[in-house]
Amino acid sequence: MIYFESMKRNMLRWLDEQKAAKIKKALPVLSFPCIQPMGISVKELISNSGTQAKGIKLIADKCDCAASVSLMDLSLEAECFGSRIIFSDDEVPTVTGSIITGMESAQKLKIPPIGSGRTSVYLQAAEKAVQMIPDRPVFGGTIGPFSLAGRLTGVSESMIYCYEEDDMMHLILSKVTDFLISYINEYKKTGVNGIIMAEPVAGMLSPDLAHSFSEPYVRKITEAVKDENFIVIYHNCGNSTIQMIDSIIATGADAFHFGDAIDMAEMMKLVPENILAMGNISPAVQFRGGTPESVRQATLELLSQCGKYPNFMISSGCDIPPLSPWENIEAFFSAVKEYYL
Repeated sequence: MIYFESMKRNMLRWLDEQKAAKIKKALPVLSFPCIQPMGISVKELISNSGTQAKGIKLIADKCDCAASVSLMDLSLEAECFGSRIIFSDDEVPTVTGSIITGMESAQKLKIPPIGSGRTSVYLQAAEKAVQMIPDRPVFGGTIGPFSLAGRLTGVSESMIYCYEEDDMMHLILSKVTDFLISYINEYKKTGVNGIIMAEPVAGMLSPDLAHSFSEPYVRKITEAVKDENFIVIYHNCGNSTIQMIDSIIATGADAFHFGDAIDMAEMMKLVPENILAMGNISPAVQFRGGTPESVRQATLELLSQCGKYPNFMISSGCDIPPLSPWENIEAFFSAVKEYYL
């Protein structure tokens, strides 16, 4: 891959500009709905780098976002390790079953090479998207370490293993962390300006467990990959994020993105004013299941509660589902403009 020097931008300055802006742009996790105007399936989108890049560019052309984001596909890395994936024409791919059932299988777990599975497709898509979208930052996407470990062991089982097989969990986490560092460093070579790291399974842990089984591994990743031209945005849509905010901040990520399971107004009271925080219009209730008017009302209500914080940027609570009506997506952006203008 070629590293595009011309696409470099000081992302620490960009973060400061977002906080200082009187009129702010939204940054929803918006990528998969591009299948609708493109007339393609999710399967087609995830299988071809050129198609992905065109989809990311289409979103950039249609929506006045603060940045462009690549696909939030949390099956991708688990597939590289050997997990079975369920594919669909209309839904984001999901992991089924588990490949680690005890210490022996954890010890045998091999770190896959970068480029295995569909990682090469997503890296090539990011490289192409950067060239096509010069007017704003472009972010890659990856899963977080505990969330990846949970997909390899089974999400419910991972909670139990934290208590009963902690040595095994730390072994798995060490391996997946090494993989994620290598993967994100390959993303850096494509010219993207940062990564959105999704760590939702950690949001199901108690604060003490998150401090032991997520925070140190996320911090190891952030310390290994970020610099002034490349930032890490940490996403967690779990319902315990308010209780574990100190641990989340301690990960060293540059910005934080929260889901609709929490009260964003309460979260903003806890986030340091120098750190950008994003959230949290419901992807399921509003973008997918709502109406243009309900989306407008939800957006304006959230902005009325959180817009007073300079370090708040409105977003979706998580990845917007592929078949979310475009009328709802447009209503969201219109409401943001209505509030700020």
